[in-house]
Amino acid sequence: QVQLQESGPGLVKPSQTLSLTCTVSGGSITSSSYAWSWIRQPPGKGLEWMGVIIYDGRTYYSPSLSPSLKSRTSISRNTSKNQFSLQLSSVTPKDTAVYYCTRVENCVPGYWGQGTQVTVSS
Repeated sequence: QVQLQESGPGLVKPSQTLSLTCTVSGGSITSSSYAWSWIRQPPGKGLEWMGVIIYDGRTYYSPSLSPSLKSRTSISRNTSKNQFSLQLSSVTPKDTAVYYCTRVENCVPGYWGQGTQVTVSS
């Protein structure tokens, strides 16, 4: 069974770059059957899909992201480690959220990591 585990700093200072990694076990991120995404949930708000990386490394970002957020978001992968990552630059307190990595099949995020709390504060 596939498992996903997020890792990264729990506290980031404003203007810094947030880097999170999702380590996948029980399945390959190069499988053409799935895509791999990042979703976040700010406190008191709903889930926000950020973007996805597919089997060949192409990335797609949610059209609902604000232009500011989209320009700061980058998803990449390390196939040798079976990991994919999220980088969010120039963070502000508004980027405080629980960040989840997921496996997507047929546009549905079926498997989720446990989530990691990221707080942006000086």
